[in-house]
Amino acid sequence: MRRLSNRRKIYLALIITAVLIAAMLNSAVWILKVMYPMYHEELIFKYAEEYGVDPYLVPAIIRVESKFYHKAESHKGARGLMQISPITGRWAASELGIENYTEDMLFEPETNIRIGCWYIGVLEREFGEYLSTVIAAYNGGSGNVSRWLKDERYSSDGKTLKYIPFRETREYVEKVVQNYNIYNNLYR
Repeated sequence: MRRLSNRRKIYLALIITAVLIAAMLNSAVWILKVMYPMYHEELIFKYAEEYGVDPYLVPAIIRVESKFYHKAESHKGARGLMQISPITGRWAASELGIENYTEDMLFEPETNIRIGCWYIGVLEREFGEYLSTVIAAYNGGSGNVSRWLKDERYSSDGKTLKYIPFRETREYVEKVVQNYNIYNNLYR
């Protein structure tokens, strides 16, 4: 039986270590993708492209809003994956020409993602591409964000928010940004 030289043992140990590290990294990516899924990926990319929004922002919002449960409904009546409010749903349906629109359509992933992407696009046109400002408007309302941007206590430049007075919106922005960064790094 032939014995391995020290050099070959070291070389073999390095190869085994590299294989184990690669396997662990693949496992880590797989685990992260289970924790941060990209359900409805085709719809997300279709409507994100159509309305000119970052496709990785959409699953970040969905994960925070509904954890990808398409029948989610808030105590305020917001519905579906992206938690679209009835008033936003009616407005979007009118603007987008969705025929025979009913609020129950907000539980359909395609309608919900389409309206959510359209609405993010509307907010980006209103507030620019300042991610945190757009996310704050998605949660706290564009009227509130417009007022905050005019108030020196909340904005020093009229474009970005240095402080969000609504705790729920402040925490929401933090969660969505955190999720966005993960989706952006994991899937891009």
